[in-house]
Amino acid sequence: MIVNTYFCGMQDFIKQLPQLAKDKHTENKKFFAKLKKKPPKNLDLVMEELHTKEFERTDCLTCGNCCKTTGPLFTDKDVDRIAKHLKMKSVDFEKQYLRNDDDGDFVLQSVPCVFLGIDNYCSIYDVRPKACQEFPHTDRKKFQQIASLTMKNIEICPAAFNIVEKMKEKLQLSHKTNRRQ
Repeated sequence: MIVNTYFCGMQDFIKQLPQLAKDKHTENKKFFAKLKKKPPKNLDLVMEELHTKEFERTDCLTCGNCCKTTGPLFTDKDVDRIAKHLKMKSVDFEKQYLRNDDDGDFVLQSVPCVFLGIDNYCSIYDVRPKACQEFPHTDRKKFQQIASLTMKNIEICPAAFNIVEKMKEKLQLSHKTNRRQ
């Protein structure tokens, strides 16, 4: 089931997304387990193609759900780059915007992202964290290795949801039963 956000309003889709992801959870978990066990040789190519096609029809500016509901991890390089852009010291940037999570990683103090504008534009887009640049990670090499991250991302990203649905159609890893005639 691919949801066409052109006909179904993006905001309606975003509201439905957590339930859609929940409904598909068991199916997706089984699919990713099979994918991890035996990834197709052309998986990277397939994922790049599906990612490109989906983002030709998905405009993140009409959504912004990732920035509204989750926050990225900030590497030390991210902190230094963004602080420099904002003409701040890295330590001051950390104090003003970040906190350490349970794993000791830098994350935003709160969501939605403080750098997200009302128009869904990012005020630090050109220097945004690497995690934001790569989100939703659906064109990542060795995609099968990030199944748990993808399962989380399909709950918040309409494009990720659609890419996974298309991927399941295209790869068809389900068990095929032998039928005797």
